[in-house]
Amino acid sequence: MAVLDDRFRISPERVEAQTEVIKYNELFLVTLPDGSIPSGYPGGLGLYFRDTRFLSTLEFLVEEREPNLLSSGVRYSYFSQCDLANPELKVSSGTVIPLQSLHFRFLRLINDAFYQRFRVRNYNLFPVTINLTFRLGADFRDIFEIRGLKRPRRGEPVPVTWQREGAVFRYLGLDGLLRSTVIQWDPFPDNLTLEGNDLVVQYSLTVPPKERAYLYWRIGVEVGDRTQASVPVAVQGSDLKMSFIYAANEQKKRYNAWHEACTRFESRLPRFDRMLNQALSDLWVLRAAYPEGPVIEAGVPWYATAFGRDALITAWQTLMVNPEMCRETLRFLALYQGRKVDPSREEEPGKIIHEIRRGEMANCREILHTPYYGSIDATLWFIIVLGDFIAWTKDFDFLEEMREPLLKALTWCTDYGDKDGDGYIEYAGDVAGGLQNQGWKDSWDGVPDPEGKPVEPPVALVEVQAYLYAAYQRAGKLLSLLGEKKTAKRYEERARTLRKKFNQDFWVRKNDYLGLALDGQKRLIPTVASNMGHALFTGILPPQAAKRVAARLLSYEMFSGWGIRTLSTREKAYNSISYHNGSVWPHDNSIIALGFRRYRLLGELKVLVSALFDAAYEFPYYRFPELFCGFSRRPYTKPVRYPVACEPQAWAAGSIFLLLQACFGLSSTLDGLLVQEPVLAPFLDGIRIENMSVHGGKVGIEFLRRGDRVFCLPLKKEGDVKIIIEA
Repeated sequence: MAVLDDRFRISPERVEAQTEVIKYNELFLVTLPDGSIPSGYPGGLGLYFRDTRFLSTLEFLVEEREPNLLSSGVRYSYFSQCDLANPELKVSSGTVIPLQSLHFRFLRLINDAFYQRFRVRNYNLFPVTINLTFRLGADFRDIFEIRGLKRPRRGEPVPVTWQREGAVFRYLGLDGLLRSTVIQWDPFPDNLTLEGNDLVVQYSLTVPPKERAYLYWRIGVEVGDRTQASVPVAVQGSDLKMSFIYAANEQKKRYNAWHEACTRFESRLPRFDRMLNQALSDLWVLRAAYPEGPVIEAGVPWYATAFGRDALITAWQTLMVNPEMCRETLRFLALYQGRKVDPSREEEPGKIIHEIRRGEMANCREILHTPYYGSIDATLWFIIVLGDFIAWTKDFDFLEEMREPLLKALTWCTDYGDKDGDGYIEYAGDVAGGLQNQGWKDSWDGVPDPEGKPVEPPVALVEVQAYLYAAYQRAGKLLSLLGEKKTAKRYEERARTLRKKFNQDFWVRKNDYLGLALDGQKRLIPTVASNMGHALFTGILPPQAAKRVAARLLSYEMFSGWGIRTLSTREKAYNSISYHNGSVWPHDNSIIALGFRRYRLLGELKVLVSALFDAAYEFPYYRFPELFCGFSRRPYTKPVRYPVACEPQAWAAGSIFLLLQACFGLSSTLDGLLVQEPVLAPFLDGIRIENMSVHGGKVGIEFLRRGDRVFCLPLKKEGDVKIIIEA
């Protein structure tokens, strides 16, 4: 077995306890809660675009002192507000400005650029003249460098240019592209100086008693050829104020249009509704309009790009929210579907990408992500999601559009995914610079044997074979709709054969559960991990076996009280603070929850859903992070934050809606929208759903608790869609 270094681990030099993030399209800003990006800070703060940090320093001082943070917050995931106040100050005139008599407020938003309105308010009964200092810098480092990857050499920074109207930082990359950070301000600063690589911007403001003063900035990013970006010209007192207002109004209109296009949820609990609305906001800003078309990016800051698996699962989780995300995702990924055999990037005909990057290191081929195809399950998810999208929308024209991508994906399963002809999909993970593990737990140690060591490849993961079963089943239905009846029957037969073989080969008979994988010698690896829970939603297990799997997942060794851990506490590889070996992932749990619903394990479902929603309430903005630590729940404690988790993160946001779908017993078939034996989390008495898109029409329904039962009441129906309710 080749020994591969974990060169793509996330290991920044410093980890932030809390950050604030705003994003739109491919541009996003990560700061400390006080709105700052300290000069020389070794963590992941900054303004980013296409895998490059365009702003690495953003500091604010009043009379050379740091202001005191009052509060900060984000609205709609693209707009932030930060409030600060002065310490006691003695200015050059000898005047003493009392503590907290000056209020500073930053309003920031991301649109086509980063816009900022700064306001200072003087609460004193006398005028104050204060010196404000802003420090700016741009290191143009690639996101992989910030994650911890060392580069032997970099491109050349171009000297900073500035005038009163603005300034430009530039960097000429090894890929020949000139990257520029273009800064405009209104009013013009009183003084500009260069200190090292940072630009120091100074204002001297006189603010009358009880009055306000404003500063407006716009920070844009440019990527192009060697033509140098020019210093912007602004008209003092007009341009940037109007630009800020226009950008804010434009974003609010865009968000409202997105919200109107989505399913609307309303409960009697304002904080629960806030959780749902936060997830909707996160999904909106994580959708990025690439030149090839829109797609869901995985998460901020480390994974702000297109990942095949992440985008597909998020689109699938949110079918009940907005099925257009599915259409966009499938179209985008079909464009990058493998066309040839390229071992260096693990590309194969029909295979769906793992990840694509667009920064300097990708352009220079210092990393494989151009795109990289090292995902063993993304192709299976492509088939699953296409099948469920067609069942949800009955968009047969789109199915015809996806005919060739579907057939190519199926051919990959049989001709490339199953390399030894045993009916299972395996990966070797032996490409230099690639991923050693290629399921969703793709860290180097994410697939351990009982001794805590990596499983010997080729590896056939338990959940991947279940996905394959689900893919074959959906393929049979899709091919029938396409008129390819004989081919459809062939895949239906493959599914039946796989189901029988799977239950023989992956069941740990001694303790009644599913093992983690088959290793390179076809030996069953009996590691107890959450992977087995993904088999449930596919229906590959007999009912009694499914009950045993569910019981194991909710045992004390797997269930933390906040959710199901990725790995049992009894395993040698267990670590509550690890990425994949003991942590709790909301998306992992949401897929398991749907499996509980598949087998009508409703008691188990309510336990899991309640724990997860309890956890969400403990995180900022009631937002699920990418993952959190697997420490056991104790009285008066909170779930423990994972230090470098992405927030927002796509399939974490999508998890909330899949959990709801599991509770409602909601699914769509070609016959109509099906509701089966709905349940609600104990803290909910009801929830109203409106504007849900199904079969090209719109549906409104309400779920109400009456005693021990939950009832579904149809409210509205537009178009040719049936609502089928089964008690």
